[in-house]
Amino acid sequence: MPESYERILVRATNWIGDAVMSLPALRALRERYPHARITLLAMPWVADLYGREPFCDELIPWRAQRGPRDLAEKWRVGRALAAHRFDLAVVLPNSFDSALPAWLAGIPRRVGFDRDARGWLLTDRIPRIQPGDTPPHQSSHYLELLRRAGLIERLPTEAIIRLDGAAAAREQGRQRLGPGPIVGVCPGAAFGGAKRWAPERFATSARTVAAKLGARVALFGSKDEVAICDEVNHHLGGTAKSYAGATSLGEFVEMLAACDVVLTNDSGPMHVASALGVPTVAVFGSTDHIATGPTGPLARVVREPVACSPCFERECPLSEPAAHLACLRGVSAERVAREALQLLGVDALGVD
Repeated sequence: MPESYERILVRATNWIGDAVMSLPALRALRERYPHARITLLAMPWVADLYGREPFCDELIPWRAQRGPRDLAEKWRVGRALAAHRFDLAVVLPNSFDSALPAWLAGIPRRVGFDRDARGWLLTDRIPRIQPGDTPPHQSSHYLELLRRAGLIERLPTEAIIRLDGAAAAREQGRQRLGPGPIVGVCPGAAFGGAKRWAPERFATSARTVAAKLGARVALFGSKDEVAICDEVNHHLGGTAKSYAGATSLGEFVEMLAACDVVLTNDSGPMHVASALGVPTVAVFGSTDHIATGPTGPLARVVREPVACSPCFERECPLSEPAAHLACLRGVSAERVAREALQLLGVDALGVD
């Protein structure tokens, strides 16, 4: 096994939250190979996250559809990658498709977890991680892939995830949003309704925090979350500005970085806000705050520890009204507002 590599391809993760949680592994790879040219092969909707990061020398978009469709595009990209003469490929996602480009490119060393019947596409078939093998947070899984492959010696002791480009993003975001404090609200969650706190509660907590700060409210979401952002704004009496569906990922990151505090569900925006070092309050319902929660002292998780949570269901399977979505209904707007104000060091007196 060579001691160093000159050209490294990383097949990046597919979703925003996973992309943020993979940042420590990408940073560790850069630290281990400081002189290598590291290229990220990334889905277009996550690529902008890496643009300011020092581990990324080049971004190549991966637009091919999953499965047997788009074979011509997959072949074209794979052969184009061959011209780069990469000597190492690190495949972070677990799918068959994610390992295919490195194999098509003929990269001599291809590292990834042995999942989804793709072992023959890899030269280093890393056994899947079992419970208790690593620290529970998902970020450690990507680091463990590198460690088991011998690409790093040990897992870092620092557990806080940060974007190195946060300061530059914040400066750009302030130019976009204008002067004055901003309460950011991200009320969507792509996973499903079991992760979405009620829009009227987002509105109530945002109104309370904004009043204490003398701030405006900005709503953020994807094009599929325009309606839920509009619903929050309706409960705010139309006083907020919604950017849902109107920004690129890069613009969204900049504006989120400029917020004074962000109220959010467990979602991709939660991970981005936390990694930007923005004070973040996240409401958790069906998912595991230990495995995928935000990191660092500027983040707070608010949850109701009911017996059935975390269930990891997209939609609550309970039909009994008294139990349906109890994990989310148990979180009050006042509790979220109080957590946000305490996080900011602002007097929460009167927030019941």
